[in-house]
Amino acid sequence: MEEKKLVALTFDDGPSNITEQVLDILEAEGIVGTFFLIGQNVTPDKKSTLERQLKLGCEICNHSLTHNPMSDMTAEVIRDEIAKTSAIIRDMVGIETKFFRPPYIALSDTMYDNIDMPFICGADSRDWDPSTSAQDRVDRVLAQVTDGSLVLMHDMKDNLKTLEALPEIIRRLRDKGFSFVTASQIFEAKGIDPNQPHKLWSNVFD
Repeated sequence: MEEKKLVALTFDDGPSNITEQVLDILEAEGIVGTFFLIGQNVTPDKKSTLERQLKLGCEICNHSLTHNPMSDMTAEVIRDEIAKTSAIIRDMVGIETKFFRPPYIALSDTMYDNIDMPFICGADSRDWDPSTSAQDRVDRVLAQVTDGSLVLMHDMKDNLKTLEALPEIIRRLRDKGFSFVTASQIFEAKGIDPNQPHKLWSNVFD
């Protein structure tokens, strides 16, 4: 029996004013996603959004406190950015974050040495660039995804073109035989240990 093709859709920079709409799409399609949250965006009024993410089976991960580039930060500042974000999420919904995505994918040895989580990048939809059309976002994802891919998208404020692109991305990946899982699930299902030194993951088979 052929092994299932798996993909993990991931979303950065929330929670925001479009996160609930992303969740509406995921819920309507019966699939899950992984959300990399900016700590300072996790305000009390967003608690219900985080609770809904977990209720739908989605995963919540760490995207730093301030979303400033971390590659030039000191070890102390790096640890503070991560610890405060993890604590905010833990205090709000009682879970521990398992993965980290570096803001701007800016990296340093100091970051790897002081952040005790696997680093995730992903197949880049370029949806952080407002000039990238909804169709271009679809096409970029479809051109890059293979079995084991993590897809990098953004539920950042007012990112309406991703809301437009997301249903087609899901439909076309499903037509190609992909099933949708969280970041944790894709490593587990493929039997890959994500805890590798100085490793930035975009596909579990990289």
